[in-house]
Amino acid sequence: MDKIEAKHLENYFKITQEALEKAKATPENLDMENAREDFLKMVESYIADAKHFEKEKKIVDAFAAINYAHGWLDAGARIGLWDVDDNRLFTRDAKTAAKKEE
Repeated sequence: MDKIEAKHLENYFKITQEALEKAKATPENLDMENAREDFLKMVESYIADAKHFEKEKKIVDAFAAINYAHGWLDAGARIGLWDVDDNRLFTRDAKTAAKKEE
């Protein structure tokens, strides 16, 4: 399949909204080092998936997987899991983070 049908988009909106509601719960103990390692594993897995889908000529799936990978990277930057200073690659860079902390 080389296109995204409306039903797939609708399903992802529904699942994402449901996940957002569950994600609003605050964890008791947050270990940032373990979170950092977990995020990096997810990024690497999604990149590998994207490459696999590309080889299989599943371009939509490859595109989705590489966007998930970047989403994990960007989310990690937003919560401060890595020190980044590049607002071309991330929605939060070191300069933005410093201004927010002031």
